[in-house]
Amino acid sequence: MPVQIYVLGNTVIMVAFAAIAIAIAVPIARAGQLRTNRLATATALIFFCAALQALLSAAGSSGSLWPSAIGTLFTACAGLYYWALRRGHRGGALYPDPGGQHLLDAAGARERAAQDAADRHRATLAAVVEHSEEAIIGTDLDMTITAWNGGAERLFGHTAAEALGRRLSMIADAVNRRDQQEVAARLARGERVQYDARRVHKDGTPLDVSVSATPVTDSHGSIIGFAFVGRDIRSAKAAAERRRLIEERTHQAQRMESLGKLAGGVAHDFNNILAIIVNYTAFAAEQSEGNPGVQADLENVRRAADRAISLTHQLLVFTRGDTIQPHDMDLNASIDEVEAMLRRTIGEHIQLITKDSPAPLTIHADPGQIQQILLNLSLNARDAMPGGGTLVIEAGIATLDEHQIHTQPPLGAGTYARLLVCDTGEGMAPEVARHIFEPFYTTKPHGRGTGLGLATVYGVVTEAGGGINVYSEPGVGTTFRVYLPLVTEPAAGAATPASTAAVPRGQGETVLVVEDEPALGRIVARILTEGGYQVQLAVSGPEALTLDEQEGCDMVLTDVIMPEMSGPRLVELLGQRHPGLPVLFMSGYSDGLLGSQNVLDPDIAFIEKPFTADGLLRAVDAALHAARRALLEESAAETADTSTEDRWRSGSTPSARSAGAP
Repeated sequence: MPVQIYVLGNTVIMVAFAAIAIAIAVPIARAGQLRTNRLATATALIFFCAALQALLSAAGSSGSLWPSAIGTLFTACAGLYYWALRRGHRGGALYPDPGGQHLLDAAGARERAAQDAADRHRATLAAVVEHSEEAIIGTDLDMTITAWNGGAERLFGHTAAEALGRRLSMIADAVNRRDQQEVAARLARGERVQYDARRVHKDGTPLDVSVSATPVTDSHGSIIGFAFVGRDIRSAKAAAERRRLIEERTHQAQRMESLGKLAGGVAHDFNNILAIIVNYTAFAAEQSEGNPGVQADLENVRRAADRAISLTHQLLVFTRGDTIQPHDMDLNASIDEVEAMLRRTIGEHIQLITKDSPAPLTIHADPGQIQQILLNLSLNARDAMPGGGTLVIEAGIATLDEHQIHTQPPLGAGTYARLLVCDTGEGMAPEVARHIFEPFYTTKPHGRGTGLGLATVYGVVTEAGGGINVYSEPGVGTTFRVYLPLVTEPAAGAATPASTAAVPRGQGETVLVVEDEPALGRIVARILTEGGYQVQLAVSGPEALTLDEQEGCDMVLTDVIMPEMSGPRLVELLGQRHPGLPVLFMSGYSDGLLGSQNVLDPDIAFIEKPFTADGLLRAVDAALHAARRALLEESAAETADTSTEDRWRSGSTPSARSAGAP
C-alpha cells in the first residue's frame, strides 16, 4: 500500500511540474524568445527537470536509486543555471508576459518621449534665460551668486565665470549694500520684492536698475535661494525726465501766451488813454502859441507820452506772434530807441556803451523785432554779469566771404549791416554754445529763464534774411554778431514820408465816428471837425446804425473791438445799406495782431492808436480816395462792358462779324 501511494504522489507531482513547464515554455516559444529570454527558459527547464525527477522516482520505486539520482542531478544542474542567470539580472520583469510585451514597449516609449520633452523644455528655458535682455541672477541664502545669465553680463560687465561664487554685493556700492541686506531679509520671509536701485558696472559706471526679486523653493516648499531679475531703466528715466521738461516748458509757453494776451489787452486800453493825452496836448500847444513856458511844459508832456507809446509797443511785441510789419528802417535808430530803456533795465552795476554807425544802416525788417533782438541779447548779458561788467552795443558795416566767419544760418558773400552785442560776463563752454539757439534750452536756474530768448533772436534774424554768430570764452565774456542784409535802394513805389506833405483837408463829407471811449471819441470828432469834415459821434454799434438811418453818412470811422457789436459787424450792416461805403478802422491793438486772429482782412484800411491829428486826417483822406478810385474803376469796367455789348449787337467787332458770317 505505501508503494502505491508513493507512486501516485510522484505521478501527481510530475504532472503538475510538467504543466508548469509547458505553461512557461509554450508562450516563450510562440514569441520566439527561447534563446533571448534565457531566464524564463531556465525556469521552465527547472520545472521540466523536477517533473522528470518525479517520473524517475516513480519508476525506481522497485528499489533501485539510480533513476531518482539521475533526476535529482538534472534538476540540480537546471537550478544552478537559473541562479547564474538570476544573479546577472539588472531589474525589470523577471518573466515578462510575451503577449503583453508591446504594451510594455509602448509605455517605455511614452516615458522616453516625456523625458525628451522635459529635457527640451529645460533646454529652451535655459536658452531663454541666457539670451534675455534682462539680467537674471540666482543666489543662495547667503547671497552668493549661483546663476548669472548673458543679460547680467551685458548689464554689469562681469562674465559668468567672474561672478559665480562671489557675493551679490559686488554690483552695489557701499551706500546700497545695506539695501541688499534688507531685501534678503524680506525674501527669506517669503516676500516678493520690487524696487529701483542704483548699481555699479564693472568699469565703475553707475546704473539705474529696476529689480524684481522672488524666493526660490524646493519640492517641499523650503526656501533654498533667491532669484533677481534686473532691467536697465536709465533710458526710461531719461525719457520720463524729457517728458517732464516738455510738459513744464509747455506750461511756461502757455503762461507766456496768457501774458501776451494780457499785455495786448493792457496795451489796447493804454493806447486809448495815450491817444487822449497826445491829442489834448497838441490842442493845448496850438492854443498856447506865443507862451514859451507853457509850450515847454507841453513838450515835456509830449515826450513822456512818446515814452509811454514806446513802452506799449514793447508790450505788443508779446502779442504779435509771427505777424510782422517789415519796412525799410535805420538800425542806428533802433539802438537809440532801446538805449534809454536798457539803462533803466540792466542796472547801474553794468556800464552800457553804444556805438552807432557813422553812416545810416538801412535794413528791411520789423522795428519791434529788431528791438526785441537788442533786448533779449542785452538781458542775457546782464544775467551773465551778476557782479557787474561792461555791455557794448555797436552797429557797423561788415563785408563777408564764405570762408571768413561761421553764421547760423550760413550767409553768402557780401556786405551786411552788423549788430554787435558784447559783454564781459561769465562766458560759455563750447558744448553750451552749440545749443543756445535751441528752443527751451537754458543754463539758468529753475524759474529764471524759459529758454526762448535766444531761440526768438535766431528766428527773427532768420526771418529778416540774416545770420548770427556767437563767440564765447568761460571767464572772459560773450560776443554776438548779427548780420542783416543792407537795403541799397529804396523799395519800389516807396512814397515820400507823409509828414513832409501838406495835411489834406475834408470837403464837408459826413464821417460817422464810432468809439466806445467817450473822451477819445470827442477828440476824434474835434480833429475831423477842424479838418473840414462833418461828424456824427456814436459810442456803440446800435447807436451808429440809428444815426445812419436818421442822418446818413459818407464814411465810417469805427473802433474794432467794442461791446454789444464789433466794428467789422457794424461795417457789414452799413455796407448792406450803402455799398462801397468808405471805411477806416482804428484800434489800440496792432493791425498785425488783428490780422493774425482773423479779426480784420489784411488789406483793410486801419490806423493804430495812439494817433496824431495829422495822422488821422491823412488816414481818413486815404480811405476816401481809395473808395473813390474803386468806384471809378468799377464804373469804367461797367462802361467798357456796355460798349462791348453794343458793338457786338451792331456787328462792329471782328468776333461779331465772324459769328454772323454765313
